[in-house]
Amino acid sequence: MPDVQVQVFGTKKSKETRAAERFFKERGVKIHFVDLRERPIAKGELTRFVQKFGLNALLDLEGKAYEQSNLAYLRTTEEGVIARVIETPELLRLPLVRGGKVLTVGEDPAGWKQMLEG
Repeated sequence: MPDVQVQVFGTKKSKETRAAERFFKERGVKIHFVDLRERPIAKGELTRFVQKFGLNALLDLEGKAYEQSNLAYLRTTEEGVIARVIETPELLRLPLVRGGKVLTVGEDPAGWKQMLEG
């Protein structure tokens, strides 16, 4: 097993985040878990995901937080949305996972497996 550094950005309440944690633990991979309720994601880190997937792919458009945020109706810049997401991690499709050069959004076992193949 390659020595992969896996970072999981999520919240303890998110079942998808817990699925990611379980996936890596079952494979004996140490993860660095960042609870976005306790520590907001760094803007540079979030930007890395935005550049790869585009901002809309990161947003949980079905989620309650998105509905309550009125983001669908606000005219705002990408910067404005990014600032909002940093404040309100529930707007994201969690977890955001980074392993080596591989990034994934949401529950993505195929992508997680790819991280381990490194």
